[in-house]
Amino acid sequence: MSEHTSKQFDAELERVRSRVLQMGGLVEQQIGRAMESLITGEMDLIDKVIADDHRVNAVEVELDEACSHIIARRQPAAGDLRLLVAVIKTITDLERIGDEAQKIARMAKLIHSAAREHMPRLDLSHVADRATAMLRQSLDAFARLDVSEAMRVVKQDQAVDEEFRAIMRQLITFMMEDPRTITRSLEILFIAKAVERIGDHAKNMAEYVVYMVKGRDVRHTAIEDVEKELLE
Repeated sequence: MSEHTSKQFDAELERVRSRVLQMGGLVEQQIGRAMESLITGEMDLIDKVIADDHRVNAVEVELDEACSHIIARRQPAAGDLRLLVAVIKTITDLERIGDEAQKIARMAKLIHSAAREHMPRLDLSHVADRATAMLRQSLDAFARLDVSEAMRVVKQDQAVDEEFRAIMRQLITFMMEDPRTITRSLEILFIAKAVERIGDHAKNMAEYVVYMVKGRDVRHTAIEDVEKELLE
C-alpha cells in the first residue's frame, strides 16, 4: 500500500470511529430525554424521543455500509479488520439502545396520559444513571482503546441487574398490596427492563473494545479469568 493510499485508509477509519462516537452521543441524549419525559410528562419531549429514533437508525445504516465498503475495497488485515468488525457490532448495540430509549418514552406517554393514577412510588433515576454511565464509559473506552476502562464497564453490569431485580420485587409488592397499581406497575417494570437492557448493550460494547485491542473474544467468559489474562 502506497503512503498516499495508507493515509487515505487511516482517514477513512478515523471518520468511522468519529461517527460511532457521534452516534453514541445521540443515543445517550435519547436516554436522557426519555427519562426526563418520564418525570415531567412533557408530551413534546416524549414525541421527540419517539420521532428521533429514525436518526439513530439512519446512522447505523450509514456506518454499516461504510464498514462494508472499506472491507471490500481495502481488504484490511489484523487490527484494522478487528476495528471494523467491532464497529459493526457496536453500532448494532447502539441502535438497540436507541430502541430502548424509545420504549421508555412510549411508556412515559401511557403513564402521563393516564394522569399517573395509582402510580407506585418508585424512583428509577439511580439505575438509569448507572446504565447511562456504563454507556458513556464504553464509548470512552472505544475512543481511547482502553481495555481497563472496558473491563470496569463489564463488572458494573451485575450491579444494574441486581437493581432491576430489586425494582421487580418492589413492584410485585405494590401490586399484591393494591391491585389498582397493577397497570402502572407493569409499565414501570417495562421501563426498568429497558434500562437493564441498556446496561447489557453497554457491556457488549465494552467487550468489543477488548476484542478490538487484544483480539480476544471475552463474551461468555468469567470476569475474573478475563482480568487475570488481560490486565496482569
